[in-house]
Amino acid sequence: MSLLVKICGLKTEESIETAIAAGADLIGLVFHPKSPRYVMPERAAMLALLARGRATITALVVDPTDAALSELLSTVSPDLWQFHGQEPYERIRDVRAVYGLPVMKAVGVAEAGDLPSVAAYARVSDRILLDAKPPKDAAYPGGHGKVFDWAVLSALPPDLPFMLSGGLMPENVGAAIRTIRGMGLSLAGIDVSSGVESAPGVKDLGKIRAFIAAAREADAA
Repeated sequence: MSLLVKICGLKTEESIETAIAAGADLIGLVFHPKSPRYVMPERAAMLALLARGRATITALVVDPTDAALSELLSTVSPDLWQFHGQEPYERIRDVRAVYGLPVMKAVGVAEAGDLPSVAAYARVSDRILLDAKPPKDAAYPGGHGKVFDWAVLSALPPDLPFMLSGGLMPENVGAAIRTIRGMGLSLAGIDVSSGVESAPGVKDLGKIRAFIAAAREADAA
């Protein structure tokens, strides 16, 4: 199975068209108001129309209420929830059952001690995303452009598939893919947001193309 590539934090029609044309498998729409990549649900619904049937529409939410999820379901109609907050296992399990959509759970990683929760989340999630743990005073949980030490992932079960995020960019995504696979781990995909931007929340179309091309090249090697 080829590596999945997700471009997150898209806010314009042009960036979505560029990502899909370049070969992105998933596009991410951010619904955390404190993020510079936040989009209003009504605006996101228009963007989702461009991607419908061409890429997996991912709704990134942070500790959302049921009311917020219901609004996004009716307005945006995403294909996948991405939970990026402090949601407990039970919350992930219940959302999958109630809303009938697959869920990706993001887990912040800085050291090996952050990994024990991964297997437990994997039992109630459809996908796992390992991201760099944000700074303690961060206003939002992801998209800070920080790389964590990939070597700590050696403690993961080799048969546990996951997507990787955290400080990835066109210049290092190939090394990330080669390193993780060289450790014998099940790298299912990669996710980028700030690494393809010219400023926080402003996507660089050339970087999007370069990132996807670098990822595909490393995946095929």
